[in-house]
Amino acid sequence: MEYRTPTDENAPAIQRFGKWLRLKQYQIEVTFGVYMFTPVEKSVFWSVVFLFSSLTLLACVLYMPQHIVFISNRAWFYVNGYAGDQISSSATTGAGLVTGLDKESIALSVSSLGSSATAATTAGLVREL
Repeated sequence: MEYRTPTDENAPAIQRFGKWLRLKQYQIEVTFGVYMFTPVEKSVFWSVVFLFSSLTLLACVLYMPQHIVFISNRAWFYVNGYAGDQISSSATTGAGLVTGLDKESIALSVSSLGSSATAATTAGLVREL
């Protein structure tokens, strides 16, 4: 491992990124013993690593926006909930039936919370197809 010199901070971003990648490659080779593999084994190993990392990156890029929208909609629902006049002090009975709430208004409020997310997701799917 090399010591950092003050000139490392002045290096271009591409050069610093290249040094970081070489350091990660060295760490992987030492951790998993890749330096002892034959050239064919090394190429198979690095191909599997590249395939796994590229598929992970692709999954993050494709599905992270939908996941963030879903989580933010859930957080909004948990923080704000229903309107204040719809909630009664005894929301459920022992049998689990909802009492004191208008079932149609609950369905409308839940559907209105998810309608914008559904519209955005549908538009994204149509764009991808």
